[in-house]
Amino acid sequence: MSDKDSNWRFADDVVVESEVIARARQQSLELGVEPISPATGAQVAVVVAATAAANIVEIGTGVGVSGLWLLTGGTRAQLTSIDAEVENQQHARAFFTEAGIPANRVRLIPGRALDVLPRMNENSYDIVFIDADPQSVIEYVEHGLRLVRPGGTVLVARALWRGRVSDPAARDEVATGFRTLITETAGSGAVISALSLAGEGLLQITKLAP
Repeated sequence: MSDKDSNWRFADDVVVESEVIARARQQSLELGVEPISPATGAQVAVVVAATAAANIVEIGTGVGVSGLWLLTGGTRAQLTSIDAEVENQQHARAFFTEAGIPANRVRLIPGRALDVLPRMNENSYDIVFIDADPQSVIEYVEHGLRLVRPGGTVLVARALWRGRVSDPAARDEVATGFRTLITETAGSGAVISALSLAGEGLLQITKLAP
């Protein structure tokens, strides 16, 4: 195992997940829905807590692992989560209930994110978390930056996509899309961004005031 792989594994292993998140993770794996890593979950929870986020949008509910982490950081936050898979959202709802999160703090919207996002209010959210169809990540980020308020942050999971983004020889659509997203946000004057190595990479993009 390389030093890099060892560091990644340590970053995941050191995280203590709640019993509910651990059960949601197991359910996710059994259903073939890949959850975010524990290290990514812990990091997004820290971002939510540090920014005192009150209104969060999640693109990609899964069975609730990432939503539970987001609400771990935002103990009073409202979460709006979008996913095309209604059955997965039903599992997520059960885990939110098990975690003691009031139903009125979580709004689950079934449907394609690219159909739902244009109908949402701009400059109205503190955090937009993205962990969905990687082929659409650039469009999701464009919507996310429209939805967050100035000072709000878009969080993009799996930004290093299987370790392929850092390999210039990897020219498939997904790797190229993430690579373009990372380089363009790094050079933009409208946002400030940082790329964390947690999990498969977490890209953090904060929208600057005009």
